[in-house]
Amino acid sequence: GWKTTGTYTYAQYFINTFALVVPTTFLTLVSCSIVAYGFARFDFPGNKALFMVLIATLMLPNAVIIIPRYALFNKLGWLDSYMTFYAPAAVACYPFFVFMMVQFLRGLPRDLDESAYIDGCGPFQCFMKILLPLLKPALFSAGLFQFLWTWEDFLCPYLVITNKDKQLLAVGLKMFNGQYSTDYGALFAATAISIIPVLLIYLFFQKQFIAGIAASAVKG
Repeated sequence: GWKTTGTYTYAQYFINTFALVVPTTFLTLVSCSIVAYGFARFDFPGNKALFMVLIATLMLPNAVIIIPRYALFNKLGWLDSYMTFYAPAAVACYPFFVFMMVQFLRGLPRDLDESAYIDGCGPFQCFMKILLPLLKPALFSAGLFQFLWTWEDFLCPYLVITNKDKQLLAVGLKMFNGQYSTDYGALFAATAISIIPVLLIYLFFQKQFIAGIAASAVKG
């Protein structure tokens, strides 16, 4: 399973996958937390309307947006690169995580913000020094979700990344499928190898994950 049936071993696939998943997860947490802070703490014109539009995009299946995204990335020249994952993460294109963090922030009293402003903090300082440390449970949950979803994603990497040097674990598993037969023994061994990091992360952070989901629940 580790050697695979192709040119590259699973060491290369692991390196590629971590090079994609870790920055994508980090950028998602940064961008989504900032957008959630704006929706939860600032009453600007169109706040509710924009938030409704954001939530409405949750109902769009991935199959609907994958072709427009592919066309856009093709025009930008980002095909066959990890920018197709980094860019959406950097601009908070994951409404589920924004919604989760908005719900969490709405549960924090605004007295914290007012106390920070009285002490001389600006909005950014209030977010970084007061709210962001309290947002850790939601950040853990969102980070774990994003890590898992990006790690196991097959369709998007398969469509936008054609260079074999940049392929990920999920696509690498396909190499065990021949034209007329499948090496199931090696495939199962490779699958077991690929889930080890995900399993370890969940075992180490399951308490934070559960706490984040509970704290981000919809409030009346």
